[in-house]
Amino acid sequence: MQPVRKIIHIDMDAFYASVEQRDRPELKGKPVIVGGEPQSRGVVAACSYEARKFGIHSAMASSTAHRLCPAAVFIRPRFDVYKSVSSQIRDIFCEYTDLVEPLSLDEAFLDVTQNRKGMISATLIAREIKKKVYERTGKLTASAGVSFNKFLAKVASDVNKPDGITVIPPEAADEFIEQLPIRKFFGVGRVTEEKMHGLGIKTGADLRKFEKTRLIQLFGKTGGYYYDIAHGLDDRPVDPNRIRKSIGKETTLPEDIDNIDQMVEILENLSFKVENSLIRSEARGRTVTLKVKYFDFKSITRSITVEEPVESAATIMKYVNPLLLKTAAGEKKVRLLGITISNFDDQDACCDRCGQLLLPFRFRHESSVRNDHYLW
Repeated sequence: MQPVRKIIHIDMDAFYASVEQRDRPELKGKPVIVGGEPQSRGVVAACSYEARKFGIHSAMASSTAHRLCPAAVFIRPRFDVYKSVSSQIRDIFCEYTDLVEPLSLDEAFLDVTQNRKGMISATLIAREIKKKVYERTGKLTASAGVSFNKFLAKVASDVNKPDGITVIPPEAADEFIEQLPIRKFFGVGRVTEEKMHGLGIKTGADLRKFEKTRLIQLFGKTGGYYYDIAHGLDDRPVDPNRIRKSIGKETTLPEDIDNIDQMVEILENLSFKVENSLIRSEARGRTVTLKVKYFDFKSITRSITVEEPVESAATIMKYVNPLLLKTAAGEKKVRLLGITISNFDDQDACCDRCGQLLLPFRFRHESSVRNDHYLW
């Protein structure tokens, strides 16, 4: 019989902004925004917890963030510094296990079922990792989620941010999932959340009332995924060789439009969000795809593959603009626009400690969701 897996999800707290506050002590306690200038069409790559109190979040337009908090300090990203710190953190992970799956510069899954230290408690491992990260990176903090599958570990890491540990052992999973707001289920965005609320689905308990076949009828293949995670089923292994095939962003417009200039402005905003995702995943690709959904719900895509690697918003738009002219946008009203980058360059990063190729890529219920004193 296979042992119950023990998976840790480590997520650095406000990573980019915390690095900036570490390196510039005068910024501590202030609302810090890392990203585009407030006068630009850029977006927020990250923000400090002081900034989040004003409703600011990543991928928000920088101009909107400035309106919400005029006193915020805007800083251009220093990705070379963030990558260096990220490398330090990954070295720590590899002290415990070969099975490390980075999701971006600031988060990763670790399978510690069998680990280098011979430790039984995943909670103690998570606590040690957090302590070492704090000591070796100049007092940067991380939050950890510990559970028996990736879905629950990732959700758990967000429960007690910042600088927390949340453990969901198998016997606590059902109660945790049942009380989890539907918006916390990964893959449930704003539009899906609204549809689910219309169906009376507001928590995991509500979602569990639906048969799998019914959810598939309502949400397509994704309905099967919703059913599985609502029942705590997630057999995905921690994969150190996982390759992400594409990165993209799209938006459904509040109303159908036929103004090309307006579409370009929306696409420019999306391009900055894609740039942010590319940076976080340490990726750059050679295929740019534009998606357009017309008022009649017919979707089309236009793509171009180029020699130069695409990684910036400016380069993305250089190709998206002519692609837009190859559609019927303007002649026909548009209800959705999207941009995707694929055909990635190899972005192998080697961790010296484990010698393995790594491919980057306030809910609480004390009776069931254990705190860091529960050593599962």
